[in-house]
Amino acid sequence: MQTAIELFRVRGLEATTIREIAAASGVALGGAYYYFASKEAIIQAYYDGVQAEHEQRVREGLAAGKLDLKSRLLLAMHTKLDIVQGDRKLLAALFRFTAEPEHPLSPLSPSTRSVREQSLAILSLAIGEERLPDDIRSVLPMALWALQMGILLYFIYDTSDGQQRTRRLVDGAVTLLVRVLSLAKLSVLKPVRGSVFALLRDAELVPATLSTATLQPKE
Repeated sequence: MQTAIELFRVRGLEATTIREIAAASGVALGGAYYYFASKEAIIQAYYDGVQAEHEQRVREGLAAGKLDLKSRLLLAMHTKLDIVQGDRKLLAALFRFTAEPEHPLSPLSPSTRSVREQSLAILSLAIGEERLPDDIRSVLPMALWALQMGILLYFIYDTSDGQQRTRRLVDGAVTLLVRVLSLAKLSVLKPVRGSVFALLRDAELVPATLSTATLQPKE
């Protein structure tokens, strides 16, 4: 898988064949197909690896000391960028599948549902036990996931040194979000929140019941 990802990074997803991956790995073509039936299967394994590393880094960051909500969300967003820093070319090839929701590599497809759920759970971990109204808590992981996807798309096109513009965008977006959340918690805005969430549910942009497996801290 590591050999394949390196080839994807250099040559691109479409230009790389399983035969080339097998040759570069020093295994027979049949051996390569034994482990991965297709390039799509390799990318699925890559997705899983990114999520596993993201969870580990977020857990380590949270265990290092008591952090406020802003710091926890910045930790989750920046560590994700750290992990994929060298994969902008690969991500660019993968993001084009977003417009094909049935494609197995689309971040919105049924095939990648487990990856989305894991990402939502990691973001829920960053939210932690923050005191939030139930309606806000139910949609915040999905809102953060959508923000993260938008940031990754910007990250792909960011040609600044070390993608520093993306890093500043993350800092600004999270700061603004935390300020909005502090206002949204006010009881006087509860009727407004109810109207907004009803509209989102009617448009099926938010599930009637958001069921994400919230990660519990490990001993």
